[in-house]
Amino acid sequence: MKIFAETEQLLLRELLATDDAGMFELDSNPEVHRYLGNNPINNIEQARTVIAAIRQQYSDYGIGRWAVIEKATGDFVGWSGLKYITEMENGHIHHHDVGYRLIPRYWGRGYATETAKAAIAYGFTQLNLNEIIGCANIENTKSRKVLEKCGLSYVEQFMWRDIPCDWLRLTRTDWEKIRQHSTK
Repeated sequence: MKIFAETEQLLLRELLATDDAGMFELDSNPEVHRYLGNNPINNIEQARTVIAAIRQQYSDYGIGRWAVIEKATGDFVGWSGLKYITEMENGHIHHHDVGYRLIPRYWGRGYATETAKAAIAYGFTQLNLNEIIGCANIENTKSRKVLEKCGLSYVEQFMWRDIPCDWLRLTRTDWEKIRQHSTK
């Protein structure tokens, strides 16, 4: 099992086949899918398919979403991390997107921000990326706020699968400036 990052409260590790029950709890919840097109999964096999697809991304691109594990309890909280986008999205292709999806009982604890910051740091320091993108449904103001707390800046609005979304970006140069400023 590979651990990609560790934060004060959370462990960020590769998703495993044994995370299927947690993934099912996460992705079968209609509230989780409220801003994602309202298409929750219906059975554990679909959760296993999602995990297998993410694990394939690890092999194909060296990165994919990570399991978020609460250190204090060992509980599966959801997923977070980077994804290499290989399909056209807002006129862009072959870029890295930071994202997160958490089980609702863990919302409001700062975990999305904590994990996204760790993923961004990993992207710039370990993967040597020049920029990271983030997207959020325009109605999902909490998700956009997380992205902004992590240093991403609004670029424009676009349509993702018929859903109006905000496109945000963080460059390595801007991330380094933020990091320098926060250590002073």
